[in-house]
Amino acid sequence: MKNLIIASTSTLHGGDYLDYLLPELAVLFKNCTTLLFIPYARPGGITHEAYTQKVALAFAKINKTIVGIQEFENAKKAIEQAEGIFTGGGNTFLLVSQLYKNNGMNALAETLKNGTPYLGTSAGSNICGLTMQTTNDMPIVYPPSFLTLGMLPFNLNPHYLDADALSQHMGETRETRISEYHAFNSAPVLGLREGSWLEVKDEKIILKGTLSARLFMQNKAPEEILPETNLDYLK
Repeated sequence: MKNLIIASTSTLHGGDYLDYLLPELAVLFKNCTTLLFIPYARPGGITHEAYTQKVALAFAKINKTIVGIQEFENAKKAIEQAEGIFTGGGNTFLLVSQLYKNNGMNALAETLKNGTPYLGTSAGSNICGLTMQTTNDMPIVYPPSFLTLGMLPFNLNPHYLDADALSQHMGETRETRISEYHAFNSAPVLGLREGSWLEVKDEKIILKGTLSARLFMQNKAPEEILPETNLDYLK
């Protein structure tokens, strides 16, 4: 019964917040009047209130009302009773830590399994994988577990960047970091480029957008995945 959009980013270069996804979101949340927003990831240290206001302005364009989870005394109950849910980007370590602290991780997983429509961007997408171990974020806090929602049978690396052959920077690439992950872990990792998203309907996981994604499997060469590919074979 899953009904999710899992996006690499909230904002494309030169565009406004969520604008490129609004047509898709109008469909995803067509039966919702009010959406629960989870601002725990706090990009740039923004407050929960300021982050919620920013999201509310974007969703007003498709006539949806936003209520931040911080406004509820019981976060678990707010998740369970939500018409639709959006978890924004920021720091994945902080997001995961706060979800566990507020008894929200398991509640969110069960709610999404039961069909509540969900949007995740960046950190809010990272938590849809098996674990948060392939995030790009700094470990600014210490979550009690790396285990996340398990809405996907693999992990994500949002904002995936290809190596720039012309760059003077010779440091490690995203591909190198994912190889390090696979030295100790077997779960597949999907590098999701900005402007791409996954549409999850029940057990179907379809890559959307105009860009390919890069799939990493342990002990295999990376593979380019074309838009409209169904990735449910990875389960």
